[in-house]
Amino acid sequence: MAFNDDFFKKVEKKTKVDKNTIISLAEKLQKGNMKDEKTIREVIQSLSTMTGKNVSKDKEDKIVNAIIKDKVPKGVEKMF
Repeated sequence: MAFNDDFFKKVEKKTKVDKNTIISLAEKLQKGNMKDEKTIREVIQSLSTMTGKNVSKDKEDKIVNAIIKDKVPKGVEKMF
């Protein structure tokens, strides 16, 4: 799925995270092992810092478990 500038503008408006940061994070995700708990936690912490949103330890654990157990949508279109 190709993303156009309108998509990035909507995400930036909602999250205050710019297009380049999103692309950089996406590249990190593509290169990382998303079954590795340490990698997943690093990504969650990066996103938390970027967006200024605090993620509790309990919520982080739930996200990690959902990703490791493959219980997340496969495509962005299913997330919205």
